[in-house]
Amino acid sequence: MKIENWSIDDVKPYERNPRSNDDAVESTANSIKQFGWQQPIVVDKAGVIIVGHTRLKAAKQLKLEEVPVVVADTLSEEQVKAYRLADNKTGELANWDFDKLGSELSDIMDIDMTEFGFSDFEYDDEDEDLDDYEEPSDGSTKTQLKWPGTTINLGGMELDALNEIYDLFDQTTRGESFVEWLKNKVF
Repeated sequence: MKIENWSIDDVKPYERNPRSNDDAVESTANSIKQFGWQQPIVVDKAGVIIVGHTRLKAAKQLKLEEVPVVVADTLSEEQVKAYRLADNKTGELANWDFDKLGSELSDIMDIDMTEFGFSDFEYDDEDEDLDDYEEPSDGSTKTQLKWPGTTINLGGMELDALNEIYDLFDQTTRGESFVEWLKNKVF
């Protein structure tokens, strides 16, 4: 793989790009500022982006004149289209282990990870959050969902309903996160 530095004006966005990435540009720009270019933009033989639309937008926001590029000149037109979609889709299939994520984030002291899209919620240590948890007096199970500034207590029928919704998600999903699946059902 040969990485080349190209003028930012020579890299062309794919006009039929089906991915809406504007919400990720700021965090991507922050990542480039903090860590430099660790992943080049991938283009086809004509300089049209296969992978890296968000990185290009971030580079433009940063007013960069050059960007690192890899030319995928061995791919057929069909492979280019497939790779463009597959690269974006495979990222959606992964989920976070929030216990491990919280632990990793708490080890980072000198870098503000909210600049890269992480929220204060992901920093929470669940054991500390349960200090104000009260056991139900009727002996039933109660679960708390916490976000910064609010706690939702679920018990009895609410918890059963949420478990039924999750079971439906678990039976029908194809790699989508529970929250994304639920958003698509509700909105």
